[in-house]
Amino acid sequence: MRNWPVHDLRLTTPRLTLRLPTLDDLDELADRAVEGVHDPGRMPFGVPWTDAPAAELPAAVVLYHLGVMSRWRPDSWTCNFVVVHEGRVIGTQDVKGVDFAITREVHTGSWLGRAHQGKGFGTEMRAAVLHLAFAGLGARSAVSGAFLDNPASLGVSRKLGYRDDGLAVQAMRGRRATQQRLRLDRDDFTCPVPVETHGLAACLPHFGLETA
Repeated sequence: MRNWPVHDLRLTTPRLTLRLPTLDDLDELADRAVEGVHDPGRMPFGVPWTDAPAAELPAAVVLYHLGVMSRWRPDSWTCNFVVVHEGRVIGTQDVKGVDFAITREVHTGSWLGRAHQGKGFGTEMRAAVLHLAFAGLGARSAVSGAFLDNPASLGVSRKLGYRDDGLAVQAMRGRRATQQRLRLDRDDFTCPVPVETHGLAACLPHFGLETA
């Protein structure tokens, strides 16, 4: 896309493609959300968006992602990639930066449809955006977080080299919930899968960076 080159940005790994979503992609992503993202008995997200009524959830997913793209600014951006496996959208992986040209720090978040969990996709897709951040954008650190009762997310982080960075407490469904903060420095990251980045050069000004 000539006036919005970020929409042509692609990350590819041996099994996955990450790209900004088309409207058709968002329809598929909403389907994955309706099919289920987690055990209904617990809430892994800091914002409990999956608690929305089933009739409202699909539109909420679509509108959220359209809003993320509409709010993009060079000093406050979020790449809300959809994750595609064998031609099918299976989840989403984001990477975001605020005043990134100065802070050189990114934050990541993600989810996968339940049918696609436990297959190593979570590690592969987060590795892809960390490669983009460190090798492509020149990030110096990445941060993430997960509730203590979410061992799968914590396991992905630790597998990729994150270190514990303190605790945060919040109310969740009327109860106290503790989140583990995590931090990864560039020198501690070794990408576990090959990642190819396509179309980044034209996007750099939109990340608040100078062109190569």
